[in-house]
Amino acid sequence: MTPGAEYLGDGRCRFTLWAPFARVAYVHLLEGGGEGGSGEGGELPLRVPLRGTTGGSENSSLVTRHSSLTMRKVAHGYHQVELDGIAPGARYRFQIDDQPPRPDPASRRQPDGVHGPSAVVDPAFPWTDQAWRGLDLHRWVLYELHVGTFTPDGTFDAIVPRLDDLRDLGVTALELMPVAQNPGTRNWGYDAVYPWAVQESYGGPDSLRRLVDACHARGLAVVLDLVYNHLGPEGNYLGTFAPYFTQRYQTPWGDALNFDGPHSDGVREYFLENARYWMREFHVDGFRFDAVHAIADQSARPFLAELNEVIHAEARERGFPCWTVAETDANVPRFVTPADRLGYGFDAQWNDDWHHALHALLTGHDVGYYADYGTVQQFERAWNEGYVYQGEYASFRERRHGAPSATLAADRFVVFATNHDQIGNPMAGSRLGRFADAGRLRLAAMALILSPFVPLLFMGEEYAEDAPFFYFIEHGDPQLVEAVRQGRREEFRGFRWTGELPDPQAESTFAQSRLRWELRMQGEHAEMLGWYRDLLALRRYDPVFRTLSKEGLTARAVPGTRALTVERKAGDEARLIVLHFAPEPADVPLPFAGPWMRMLGCEAPPRADAVARLGPWACGAYCRKPLPPSA
Repeated sequence: MTPGAEYLGDGRCRFTLWAPFARVAYVHLLEGGGEGGSGEGGELPLRVPLRGTTGGSENSSLVTRHSSLTMRKVAHGYHQVELDGIAPGARYRFQIDDQPPRPDPASRRQPDGVHGPSAVVDPAFPWTDQAWRGLDLHRWVLYELHVGTFTPDGTFDAIVPRLDDLRDLGVTALELMPVAQNPGTRNWGYDAVYPWAVQESYGGPDSLRRLVDACHARGLAVVLDLVYNHLGPEGNYLGTFAPYFTQRYQTPWGDALNFDGPHSDGVREYFLENARYWMREFHVDGFRFDAVHAIADQSARPFLAELNEVIHAEARERGFPCWTVAETDANVPRFVTPADRLGYGFDAQWNDDWHHALHALLTGHDVGYYADYGTVQQFERAWNEGYVYQGEYASFRERRHGAPSATLAADRFVVFATNHDQIGNPMAGSRLGRFADAGRLRLAAMALILSPFVPLLFMGEEYAEDAPFFYFIEHGDPQLVEAVRQGRREEFRGFRWTGELPDPQAESTFAQSRLRWELRMQGEHAEMLGWYRDLLALRRYDPVFRTLSKEGLTARAVPGTRALTVERKAGDEARLIVLHFAPEPADVPLPFAGPWMRMLGCEAPPRADAVARLGPWACGAYCRKPLPPSA
């Protein structure tokens, strides 16, 4: 069953609650709860026609409803009632037995915050994307953004005027950090407690629909970041209704969700229906699932495999694809292995190893997990095979880590030079530009965009935004706020970071994290924007660089240097990328002789004897055609 309040049109609404241990369940309708109402009026008697209550008939006439209305028990622990006379925006709460009334666990909207009543939402929307047929994963250039800091207004609607600029840059898919309802008005999104409700401070559900519709009109896909490994602490009432959580496992964020224990069928259905909901009612094109390695599940049919089956089946039914991406640092090929080969069936996964290897080369950082990276040979392996660690000992983890990945296709990996975690989790919230000059930023961009993997940019990266992106929250519980502060301090100790911790609760921490969009047209920022635009155009139009395949790919660490050469071939076309990770010039022997034609990057092409003279932190892309018969 679909949980929550389903508005059926013409003033009719079906309320469904999963509460398998409840003797009786009620729905409370609040006075003043129509569109524009405050929703916080008293629970006064109303007269509503009802269907499906324990004491009424299907043709019941108007009855007086006092503070609560009894729901009818249906199969598998569900309670349900269908009512007429319910307007979109009507506020309501659920109650079981003698417990206090609480918001709907599957609330579509929380207009008064995480502790307030839920609101009925009309899913009808004047979509104009009927001709949209989605975007193939091979064409994805992801642009990750945080809605609250992407614009001064911090809303979905405020993003729309910037879509043309992103499209013209070469972006093809927006990846929104989590948009489900969180406490307060500012949050990264990973403290969400209402997975079905759209964050009010971003504009609510119709504002998100307008953004998706506008993206599709411009040929842009939309990817949502969903968090199915935990829920936030504040306003989390799910456990009062049903066994959503289990203490048999622990996550870094508290009790794990119950995906494999007694009564887990209802928990799984809750999240499976949630994925269908985003596809059906918001037309999204893909999902990034947060920290899937933290989902504990020993069942014979893993929840993650079932989730991917459901999403892909729904996509086939609607007629355009919905791609799934796993965020995991576990280096486990099973996540992107098809279900018929005993895998979980994700279409792709984030590759943290690729990022860590690149970051350590660019910055020299050697603390925390960066202590296990820093050689050109590791970056060579990341290009050729995917993971850097494939069973070797990792000192940061104090154990062997990973499994072989050479057989995984290139389009199974999403790679990035930076993302929200790699900027915001360090104490200073520093972007890569704090540690790397313009030359190294250009080098990182070429490696990212001309790779055969699915590239992801983080908002502002394309013009070298220098505003930080801090971790920020807005919780109402002072003890919880202090616990977050203390947790951040403990996390930083492993990285030997020093200095004053930005207060995650302070509004100024959030305000400092906003993009300064006007920088993109100024000086070095405009030059960097042009560099990204040229690289993305090369990736889009060049027959080799637009091919997402390891076939014809050979990356080589050049002995005696800190340089990497990457040969890519497709058909009779050959390309060569040269990446130099050192502050002094070097003569770099190349894998084969020219003649060469410069495509982008280093001003001079390599000499005829296959030696490239490279300056500090230099990069270049070259073509050679036709290939000799022996190639």
